[in-house]
Order: sequence, then C-alpha cells, then structure tokens
Amino acid sequence: MKKDSDLRTLLDGIDHKGYPAYKATKGSYDFGSHILTIDHVQGDPFASPSHLTVTAKGSKSGFPKEYYGERHRRISLQDFLARRFHGIAAGFDRKAAGSGKSGIISTCCPGQEILERTAMHIDPETGDISYRLHVGFPANGRTINSRELKKILFEYLPECVKKALYFSKSFADELEKVIFLSDDQAFIRQEMERQGLCAFVADGSVLPRKSGVSALPMKEAVPFCSPESLKVELKLPHKGSLSGMGIKKGVTLIVGGGYHGKSTLLKALELGVYDHIAGDGREYVMTDSTAVKIRAEDGRSVHGTDISSFINNLPDGRDTKHFFFGGC
Repeated sequence: MKKDSDLRTLLDGIDHKGYPAYKATKGSYDFGSHILTIDHVQGDPFASPSHLTVTAKGSKSGFPKEYYGERHRRISLQDFLARRFHGIAAGFDRKAAGSGKSGIISTCCPGQEILERTAMHIDPETGDISYRLHVGFPANGRTINSRELKKILFEYLPECVKKALYFSKSFADELEKVIFLSDDQAFIRQEMERQGLCAFVADGSVLPRKSGVSALPMKEAVPFCSPESLKVELKLPHKGSLSGMGIKKGVTLIVGGGYHGKSTLLKALELGVYDHIAGDGREYVMTDSTAVKIRAEDGRSVHGTDISSFINNLPDGRDTKHFFFGGC
C-alpha cells in the first residue's frame, strides 16, 4: 500500500494540469491514523463528486469491543459515529475553493431513525471502522488545483477521523447512553414477541411531529397515555420500569373524532419498525419489524370484498361479506 507522502508527491506533480490527471490518485494510502481510499474520481469539476473511503483500524480507534459485538449495539454505534462524522465534516464543507463542485464534502445525513447504512461499517471481528463520503476535487475552471485538495485530504479529513472515529472520553458518557438505549429497545422487541404483542407505545411518548415536513418532535405536545385496558408494564435492563400500551396480535380498531390523534398514532406505529434516537419522543415506540402499511388507492372501487371482520350492521342493511363501494 502507498503512503500519504506518495499521494502528496503525486498531487504536487499534477497541479495546474488538465482535470483528467486527477484519475492517477485512485487507490489506497496509509495516513498512519487511517487509510484513505480514493474509489472513484470524477471526470469533471462540475460532475458528481469523487467517492472516498476512510478506514480507522480497530486496534487504534479504541472503541470497547462490547460496543460492537452484538448486532443491535453495532448498528447503534455505527449510527452514532455517522452522525458525529457528518456534524464535524459539515464545518469543512466548501472551505476549499474552486469551480463547480470543488470543495464539497458530502456525508451521510441521518434522520431520526437508527438504521444500518452502507456509509458506515464496523467489522464485528476486528473493530475496523470504514466510512464512505463524497468529495469535490478542486479545480480552477477545468485545471487542477491540488493545493486545495491537499487541504481536504491532509487537514480536514484527518481531523474528522480523529474526532469522530477514535474513541474519546469527551463523548464516552453520551455513547454509553446510546448503547444502553439500544439494549432497552432490543429488550422491548423481545418482550413483544414473548407476550404476543405486535406493537408497544410507551407512556410519555411524544408522537406529533413539528410539522408535515419535519420529523422533529412537536414542542409542548400532549404526551401519550395508554388506556388502562391495554396497559402493560416492562422492566428494561437499563431504564427500569416502563409502562405503555401493548397492542396484541390480531385486529385492533382505532376510533376517535377529528384531531384526536388517530393518524398521528398510526404514523408512529408505521415507523415503529425502526428504532429512534434519544430525544425523538418515539424512542420507546416499537412495532413488529415485519409490519407493513397497507393503504387503499384513492378513488379505487371495492367489488365483492369481505369486510365483515371490521364492519357489520350498516344502517342501510348492506351486506359486508360481499361489499361493493365507489368506482369511477
């Protein structure tokens, strides 16, 4: 494998040349603290940015093995590191000057859900951490500006790696809470299966969102409170006692007037197949991971459908075992 000094020499040699000369940088380079792999080089400063991978060896990154040995913990750790890398890298975006997409540092921007993403991977055996990102290789017009690229590869990215992919006491407590939350979420899912539940909504959950285009929790929203008839009590490994609504497998009907929260609850249950980050309000809203949302197409007619399991005794006496409705 080539060293970082080889890359520096190469960049010095192609400075001010035509943009295609950047193709020679493709390959892997050992930076000591991490390995930089240039997987794909864009053909033009106005094209989609180049693809890079940074890899920190598990023997150097220092994360406790118990944090990534189990799958649910590893996914939570990967999610935490992806969020951290994104936040740090955002401070360097476009700081390197140039034409077109020069200087862009584009990273995975996680939402409220905790997901396994292709951008971040931790080897469960070695603890090696690999993170994929996009970088716009700088140019003036279509002439290489390798001095600006060296800022990105030799200054900005190494700082992101050390602050995000290396274990630090500065975020140890925060990370422990993330791992403990993943344990509790995994435990709830196990208990749901044991108790024959298809969903669980914890008391105190904040289900409404900030707006129709925001996944952030609504401020001053009314916390969820389970009806006594469906209330269950769980003993979580870290949080302790947690009460909430347990929905049994089978048919459950949700009724209520307008603006009473029916759609809000259904939306939370729909997204409960994913774990959520702390502070989302839905971190203890769980739905069977095999659940899917089924919705009728607007305006579609119903012909000879048996809906008697849901609706009976209509006022007009219509047969709900062979129900007909609508149609264009």
